[in-house]
Amino acid sequence: MALGKRKTEEQGAWLTSGELPKSPGHPFYDQLNRLLAQAGFDPLVETLCAPYYSEVMGAPSIPPGMYFRMLFVGYLEGIDSQRGIAWRCADSLSLRSFLGLGPTEPSPDHSSLTRIRRRLPQEVFDAVFQKVLGMIHERGLLKGQTVAVDATLVEANAALKAIVRKDTGENYQEFLERLAKEAGIEDPTPRDLQRMDKTRKGKKMSNQDWESSTDPDSRIMKMKDGRTLLSYKVEHVMDIETDVVLSAKVFPGDVGDGDSMMDSLGAASDNLAEVEEGLEITTAVADNGYHSVAKLVECEERGIRTYIPEAREAYRRVWTDKPEGWKEAFHGNRRRCRGKRNKGLQRLRRERMERSFAHTCETGRARRSWLRGVREVAKRYLMQVTARNLGFLMRALFGIGTPRTLQGEAGFVFSLAVRVHGAFSGLFRRLRLVTRLRSTPRDFSLSRSCSETGYASAA
Repeated sequence: MALGKRKTEEQGAWLTSGELPKSPGHPFYDQLNRLLAQAGFDPLVETLCAPYYSEVMGAPSIPPGMYFRMLFVGYLEGIDSQRGIAWRCADSLSLRSFLGLGPTEPSPDHSSLTRIRRRLPQEVFDAVFQKVLGMIHERGLLKGQTVAVDATLVEANAALKAIVRKDTGENYQEFLERLAKEAGIEDPTPRDLQRMDKTRKGKKMSNQDWESSTDPDSRIMKMKDGRTLLSYKVEHVMDIETDVVLSAKVFPGDVGDGDSMMDSLGAASDNLAEVEEGLEITTAVADNGYHSVAKLVECEERGIRTYIPEAREAYRRVWTDKPEGWKEAFHGNRRRCRGKRNKGLQRLRRERMERSFAHTCETGRARRSWLRGVREVAKRYLMQVTARNLGFLMRALFGIGTPRTLQGEAGFVFSLAVRVHGAFSGLFRRLRLVTRLRSTPRDFSLSRSCSETGYASAA
């Protein structure tokens, strides 16, 4: 074989059809395309998006099926930004084949993804989410009766340096300068401001007084890793029996768990009703942050049994000034939480809800949002969860949930084969040595060599 050398001359501009690069294909994306084709995904999304486009004027847009596939690629490939998704789709022949692009067709630009997202309303994204739930239900992988509710925080596309006061519109630097002048410092230096900021009383940055100048919907919150950032709250309702997410809502970061629970349960109930009439939520499991007597009463009125532990309280409840039914709902939830079933449900909730957040926010790279506004963030995040449900369906049908699973399994099998080969090779070498020693006449030199090598007893 001769040595190949890199060509430095400019290649010809004309190529025949046989010279065009062809995609070798990807097993995961090929199976996913077949699955979407069997479900009639592309005709459905084209029908959903048709009312929001002109019938006769303007150039044809990106096909809706291609647009939603690019959003799925963001989760499946672990890419958080639209620029990254557009670059990855343009660079990979397998992804171009998954999107349905020809050899000479240009891949969509990231700005096209932004325009389409702003054009389409939330109802279209909800319908796509419900379509995937329907695909899961058709294969008997959806129960929908016992659900778990939990939430986490995601970082907003805004910086604390850009916050301003709601009453005066001052940024933090101007606010400190005003306080310094009121304290008698005529021309404060940056060091004076820093010293005064550390020692002043009542120092706080509450969401009642401050807001972001670039993303007013975000809220100042303390993340799980201890950092204080502008963030949103995302809340999942999961089918605890089958590990399928039934709804994913986005709220400002300071919305309480008890205040958002009923909205999320209502969205999950609507999604189940669209999948099949008669699917209803009968049991809801959550942690003690969701414990609210008013919400327990609402769940009772909807026919939902709750398993929500109580938060520790320093006083005893008084029911004389409460509406009728509050005491019964409270004690009914307490009785259920003290039973044996609650332990198993809470264990499943902790395991599967945390796993759903790990898949969506960490592996799927949705922990950091690059969009602004709760409506825009909600559209993108819902498609991340939709792709996560598609991965669940692919794992149930074909054994792999993401395209990177193949790489992981191949690496594991290769390393396992190397270890097994090394173990058996060492065993065979020892067996050959023992056999040779047994067939050799024993003398002093041989016994000495055996003792040095550790095989004297075997000889």
